[in-house]
Amino acid sequence: MSAAWRWSGPAAAMVFVAALVGFGLALSGYSQVFHPVAVLGAKGVPHALGFNVLGFVLTGVLAAAATLDLRRRLPADAGWSLRVGAQLTLLSALGFAAMGLLPLDPEDLDNPASSLHATAWMLWWVAFVPGALLVAVGLRGRASWRLLARASAATALLVLFVALLAVELMPAGVAQRLGYAAWLGWLWMVSRSPGA
Repeated sequence: MSAAWRWSGPAAAMVFVAALVGFGLALSGYSQVFHPVAVLGAKGVPHALGFNVLGFVLTGVLAAAATLDLRRRLPADAGWSLRVGAQLTLLSALGFAAMGLLPLDPEDLDNPASSLHATAWMLWWVAFVPGALLVAVGLRGRASWRLLARASAATALLVLFVALLAVELMPAGVAQRLGYAAWLGWLWMVSRSPGA
């Protein structure tokens, strides 16, 4: 069972990329550069349920497994910052899964359904950024965790940049995918990190 947990991060990344590419190709006129990922799972879009299940929910569940595995493998003397950080990254993964359970309504971006989707997206990054920073602080000085500590800090800053500034500097689709790619790369590293 332990080996399966250690593949949850890579599996999350592979499932998301496959869903994004496959459902993106199946939707006529969809642009990976200009359209947000959530369009693939939006109400009324062909195959939206399939994308929501695979792209958001399954990816989020696998991400949650990776963060739970991180929590399980923390050093016995891990301080509060490391433990709280790991819990926040779990909350972030659950927010990502919730985006698939609360699909966007492209006909009305201000209605309650779209607002709930936006709240889940916000939970994803608002929980991840401090969580990853706390993980980085908590792992500081631990030789076998050095790479993950550095990656956690860098990924947190990149996701924060994407969430707050990148949409002003590049197409929204590119900015969003940059943030998701950084997060998925971090999950991959979490699963493959050697631990204590």
